[in-house]
Amino acid sequence: MSEGSILVVDDDFLIRESLCELLRLEDYQVDAAPGGPEAMQRLAAHTYDVVFTDINMPEVTGFDVLREVNLKYPETQVVLITGFGEIQTAVQAIKQGAYDYVQKPLIDDNIKMIARRVMEQKRLSEENRFLRQRLGMRPKFANFVGQDHKVKKIFEIIEAIADTKTTVMITGESGTGKTLIARAIHYNSSRRNGPFVEVSCGALPETLLESELFGHVEGSFTGATSDKIGKFELAHGGTIFLDEINTATPALQVKLLRAIQEREFERVGGTETITLDVRFILATNYDLREQVEEGTFRKDLFYRVNVVPIHMPPMRERVGDIPLLAEHFLHMYAKQNQKDPRVLTIASEAMMRMKQYAWPGNVRELENALETAVVLCKGDEINVDDLPASITATAERERLPLKEALIQAEREIIEGALKLNAWRRQPTASMLEIDRTTLFKKMRMHGLLRDAKVASGVD
Repeated sequence: MSEGSILVVDDDFLIRESLCELLRLEDYQVDAAPGGPEAMQRLAAHTYDVVFTDINMPEVTGFDVLREVNLKYPETQVVLITGFGEIQTAVQAIKQGAYDYVQKPLIDDNIKMIARRVMEQKRLSEENRFLRQRLGMRPKFANFVGQDHKVKKIFEIIEAIADTKTTVMITGESGTGKTLIARAIHYNSSRRNGPFVEVSCGALPETLLESELFGHVEGSFTGATSDKIGKFELAHGGTIFLDEINTATPALQVKLLRAIQEREFERVGGTETITLDVRFILATNYDLREQVEEGTFRKDLFYRVNVVPIHMPPMRERVGDIPLLAEHFLHMYAKQNQKDPRVLTIASEAMMRMKQYAWPGNVRELENALETAVVLCKGDEINVDDLPASITATAERERLPLKEALIQAEREIIEGALKLNAWRRQPTASMLEIDRTTLFKKMRMHGLLRDAKVASGVD
């Protein structure tokens, strides 16, 4: 089953076919058009999740395609392909509603990353629409779903601060929905028509992250063959969401403090001071207060970003929301696997096991569990045996002596947390609310040290 549908528009045969081949290898359904007129015909006949289109084409340009999509197919995202060094054209593309832009020569990883982001955004949008219908929630909180009292409190905070310029810090374990909350704040504010720009700070090394945020000028470092605008400039008039802010190095923290406090910065290697008009939202799954005490996170930056804290509760503290989310994921993956979502149900015992499970991976893990169950289910009802082994093991532990069951459960919880944090001990210890020394001893006791070395190579 393909993960999404994409239209590639370019009058250069080699670029067009190369891009199509790359995206098909990622399991997308891909169509191609050699120019703007053919793209218009394709758009009228088919529904696409995203259109990758060159800007400079005869007769009908990429901007013409963008305007057509914005007018007639608002659910479709457009990524414009710009020529080498056309930085002003890229800025114009974002301002006219393009989802993103890429510069020639095209880099495979950039194309794949953008396609994944679009498909994830579409999935979340469909999920939100379904859950809004089930919950009867107000559309203004469409970006997050829940009936738990902690979630309702978060809705109240969003309503109070959305239309202000206040900086927000969102904390919580991985997979709890921090990005959804950031989007809810943005789309409930007066900046809703401006861009929402997300940056995962932990996904890039320091040098690339600085360039990604602030941009750079030609020749500022090896590989900087042209000027590049950063995410801060792209977010002008909107919101920038900095996830995993805890990974910022001390040197970068200094520049971030100035950008947040003074609303100005310079591109890497540049001298021109650029003024910011953005709303800052940050997120972390670390305890920043602990990092401040350890000296790895600046105290002045912490107090600057922690103006309005929002803590996302883990799934184990929102047990009442599990049936609703489970039903949604059941519906979604039943359709993807050619099963009738109106017939397929979850057995009461299986639902009970899901409610009893700790869900160290939170909503993300719940989604994966339902996908597995839908695929493995042979009849019209999902049973305990159709669920992943981690949940099934919870049922098996009830038959063990208490001491043995507790030891087994502790090992599974620690191993699950380590995997979620890429086998890094400090974030795992923070997630489990124990110190690193205790974590190390328990890893040794449960035979997890060897697995950690194999998985990460260092620690």
